[in-house]
Amino acid sequence: MKISGQLVDIHNREIFPAEIIIDNNKIVSIIKVDIAGEKFILPGFIDAHIHIESSMLIPSEFARLAVVHGSVATVSDPHEIANVMGVEGVEYMIENGNKVPFWFNFGAPSCVPATNFETAGATIDSNAVAHLLQRNEIKYLSEMMNWPGVLFDDEEVKKKIAAAHKLNKPVDGHAPGLTGEQALKYISSGISTDHECFTYEEGKFKAEHGMKILIREGSAAKNFDALIPLLNEFPELIMFCSDDKHPNDLVVSHISELVSRAVKKGFDLFDVLRAACLNAHTHYHLDHGLLREGDSADFIVVDDLKNFKVHQTFIQGKLVAENGKSFIDSVPEKIINNFNCTEKQPEDFKLKSNGNKNIRVIEALEGQLITNELMLPAKIENGFLVSDAEQDILKLTVINRYNDAPPAVAFIKNFGLKQGAIASCVGHDSHNIICVGVDDESICRAVNLIIKSKGGLSATDRKSDKFLPLPVAGIMTNADSYDVAENYSSIDAFAKQLGAKLHAPYMTLSFMALLVIPDLKLSDKGLFSGKRFEFVGVEA
Repeated sequence: MKISGQLVDIHNREIFPAEIIIDNNKIVSIIKVDIAGEKFILPGFIDAHIHIESSMLIPSEFARLAVVHGSVATVSDPHEIANVMGVEGVEYMIENGNKVPFWFNFGAPSCVPATNFETAGATIDSNAVAHLLQRNEIKYLSEMMNWPGVLFDDEEVKKKIAAAHKLNKPVDGHAPGLTGEQALKYISSGISTDHECFTYEEGKFKAEHGMKILIREGSAAKNFDALIPLLNEFPELIMFCSDDKHPNDLVVSHISELVSRAVKKGFDLFDVLRAACLNAHTHYHLDHGLLREGDSADFIVVDDLKNFKVHQTFIQGKLVAENGKSFIDSVPEKIINNFNCTEKQPEDFKLKSNGNKNIRVIEALEGQLITNELMLPAKIENGFLVSDAEQDILKLTVINRYNDAPPAVAFIKNFGLKQGAIASCVGHDSHNIICVGVDDESICRAVNLIIKSKGGLSATDRKSDKFLPLPVAGIMTNADSYDVAENYSSIDAFAKQLGAKLHAPYMTLSFMALLVIPDLKLSDKGLFSGKRFEFVGVEA
C-alpha cells in the first residue's frame, strides 16, 4: 500500500512531501518526493491517562469512537473495574481490547481498594500487582493515589513501587495539591507523573523537580487552560490526557481537540504534537508506531495543522476510520458483575438532627474534582435534616452495593436540582451507588432503579424515569457505543430538566465519593475530609 502527503516529522521537526510504503502492517519506507497531496500525515494521538470505564463502554466499543478523532492508543488505567472485580476485571479489559485494532496500554492498579475508608468489591495486594506487571500488556504501575502511604513508607505501597521499578516500568502519580517537602518525598519514591495538578504553580513545582505533567481535559475535570503554559517551559515533560470521558463527549472529540486548541493559542506545533504523540510513547515504552521506517503503520491524515480535522486513521496499516466514520466493528462480549445489595425504602435515607444550626456541605465545583467544605445553615423538619432546594443544598447518599448496609447521607451544593433525583453506580473509586436528590422518595426511587438492574445511571421526577443500564461490573455496557452515547445524552438532558446546572452532572456526581481528592467527600461509611484524612460529622 502507498500513501502520500505532507509528512509531519516530529522527531526532526520538519514537514516535507513524502510517499509512505506499507507492507505487512509496517512502514517499509518513507521517500521524500517533489510533489504530494495537500493533506498532512502525522503520528496518531495518544491519551496519556484514561480510565476506559469512565466512557461506560467496554474497550472494543471505546476504540470505535476514539479512532474517528485520530486516537490510536491510550494509556489505560483499569483501576475502576479492578475495584469491582479485582484481577478478573483487569484481565477482562485486556482480553476485550485485544479483539480490535487499537493500542490499549493497561497498567497494574496500585490502589485496590483505594482507601480503607470505603467498601470496595476486591483487593489487589503487592503479590498480585507484581504478577500483573510481568504481563507484556501491562506497561506501568497505575496511579499511586495512596500518597499518605508513600509519605509514611507503607510496606505494601513500597513493594508495589519496587515491583514496577524491578521491571523498568514507570509508576504513575496522583497527588492533587501536594507541593513542598511532601511532594519531593513523593517524587523521590520513583513516581514519575501526575495528572492531578490543577494550578500552574503546582504543575511548575513538580515539573521543576523532574515529574512529567499530564494536562487533563475530561468530561468533568478541565485543567487545560491553567496548565498549558507549562508546554513552553517543559516541552519534554508534558502529555495530554482525558482521565475520564463520557460517551457523548467522546463522540464529539478526543485528544485532537487539545492539539487544535494549543496550536490556536500560539504554542509551537512540534511541541504540541510531542505532547500528543511522542512523550507518552517514550515514557511508557509503547509499541505502536511513530511514523518511522520499520514502525507499525499507525498514523493519521488531517486536513490542516490548525483545526486537525481527521480525514483518515490507520492502525497497523488498516484504515479504521475515515471522514467521521469508524470501520471498527462491534464484537460480542460476555457480562461480568459484582452486585449484591437489595432495594431500599425512603426511611433508609432519613438523617436525624442533633439540633445544631449548621451542617457541613460539600461544594461541588464546575470543571474540578476537588471540592470545598462549607458550613451552612441546616434545614430541619420534624427533627430530621432535609434538602433545601431553594438554597441549592441537596441530600447526597452513598449506598454499599456489595453488601446490605445502611446508606451514608450528607449534603451537597451546586447540583441545582429543583425536583427529583439522579443516581449512578459509577462512584469512584469503589463504585458504590451515589445519588443526589431533593427528597427521600425521589432518592429511593432513583437508587432502586439501579439496584434492580445491578448497575446503571438513573433519573426520576417521581412521575417518569430515565435509565441507562450498565451491566458490565455495574460501570460499563457492551452495547453499541453510538447508541450508548445517544442514550447518555438523553438522560443527561433529563437531569438538566430537573434543574441540574453542571456541564456533566453524572461525571461530577461520580467523583463526590472519591476520597483521595480533597476536600470533603462521601463514602458508603460516612462523610470524609481528604485534607484531614478522617471521617467528620455532618453537623458541626
